Amino acid sequence: MNIVRFEPWKFADLLHRDLNRVALRRFGFGDNEGTVAQWVPAVDIVEEKDRFVLRADVPGVDPADIEVSMENGVLTVAGERQAKSDNEDARVQRVERANGRFSRRFSLPDTSDDKGITARSRNGMLEISIPKLPDVQARRITVEAA
Repeated sequence: MNIVRFEPWKFADLLHRDLNRVALRRFGFGDNEGTVAQWVPAVDIVEEKDRFVLRADVPGVDPADIEVSMENGVLTVAGERQAKSDNEDARVQRVERANGRFSRRFSLPDTSDDKGITARSRNGMLEISIPKLPDVQARRITVEAA
């Protein structure tokens, strides 16, 4: 037998939050008013010997709608997934896939080469390759006697 914690107001709180969100959207508030992102893609970051690889899930996003920029050591990935409607007469029964703008920012280490960054999108996966700068070895300076 499992012990289940009884939270009588949890359902009411969830229902209130969802109804509030729907009401705000219905009357034109909350869709794009001050929001930076309406959804956030999942991201994996892998460090390899000579580069960092950032992989983001962006299914349904046209590569032309993705912007990758680098400024002051911060990599910004932003874009937009358009809502698609195949039939204007159809009634929507359920919407679970997020649409709209997204934005993610990542601070890169000083060892990254911002001039060599490349990005490509294939099968709903955005892959950004950030090469590392070559290792800088400390130079030994000999001290001469005067």
